[in-house]
Amino acid sequence: MIKHVQKEIMRINVKFFLSVIACSFFVQLNAQDLQADNMLLFQRGSGGWSKQFKGKAFDYNVEFTAPVKAEIAIAAKKEDANIDNGSTTKEIRYLVKAYKTVKNPKYLAAAENGIRYLLKAQYDNGGWPQYYPKKNLYRAQVTFNDNAIINVMEVLQDVALKQNDLEVVNATLVAPSALAVDKGIQCILKTQIEVDGKRTAWCQQYDEVTLKPTKARAFELPSLSSSESDNIVDFLMVQSNPSQEVKDAIKAAVEWFSAVKIEGYQVVNVDAPGTAKGTDRKVVPDSSSTIWARYYEIDTNKPFFCDRDGIVKYSIQEIGYERRNGYAWYGVWPEKLLEKGYSKWLKKNAN
Repeated sequence: MIKHVQKEIMRINVKFFLSVIACSFFVQLNAQDLQADNMLLFQRGSGGWSKQFKGKAFDYNVEFTAPVKAEIAIAAKKEDANIDNGSTTKEIRYLVKAYKTVKNPKYLAAAENGIRYLLKAQYDNGGWPQYYPKKNLYRAQVTFNDNAIINVMEVLQDVALKQNDLEVVNATLVAPSALAVDKGIQCILKTQIEVDGKRTAWCQQYDEVTLKPTKARAFELPSLSSSESDNIVDFLMVQSNPSQEVKDAIKAAVEWFSAVKIEGYQVVNVDAPGTAKGTDRKVVPDSSSTIWARYYEIDTNKPFFCDRDGIVKYSIQEIGYERRNGYAWYGVWPEKLLEKGYSKWLKKNAN
């Protein structure tokens, strides 16, 4: 009798244990994260994501209604995936974090498809277009603008080095990602602009065939761009065992940043009653301030500005209110690089 009771208790315990395991497994498979679930809805067939829905930026942290989800499903059939404004790269990074938290395999699969999208979109010359597969207008250009290519290369480098949450992705993606980063660095080196035989900085975008500096939107003309160049140099400086060519590229860019800095001025917003924003942007004297222009003429290093008509002006006050206040014409982008980052890098890479 006692043995029978013991066996029955054991049978019940085993059954309970198995049910707990099954329940845990079921919860894992069905664990959810609102933003990650919405990212699954918006993912294009190509594996990437668009930065817009109905022509506007949108928020993933929203409970979409059934009718809106139907509209999203239609939009997801478009071929408008891109790497602009952090698109695709931010989704990949969020999805792997969500996967590590709730262990929903759908999130990891979507992130891996996003990585495959980045690998497919890369040109043979090592660059990436802003949009893929649809590449009309300037969207086919090799695009450093707004950190687009560098965002991609940072994701792929993390895959290659198995770090920053991307160690969880399929191991078959590691070698292709490492190769893509190497090709991307070669593209960076090829596109560093030389003036009178001396390397300087980079343009926002390049012709995808010739790799010559080119224009994108009407006010984004061929130039030396301090903002994008700062991001590029930051990426080059984190490379382990950099080649001599990479070292030379960094040193040349830092010399250029130092040569074109604008000392004694700062950009401020002043009251402007009756204007669209109620303020207006001006450059004013400030002996303690150093700034950089977004764009410099390639041959002269002269700062310039543009309205939507594409006509070059040499003062921010010469362009219209809308563009003057609607674009980052000045900034302090290389400041940290020059004050701290470069000196630390030099200590590690003295030769």
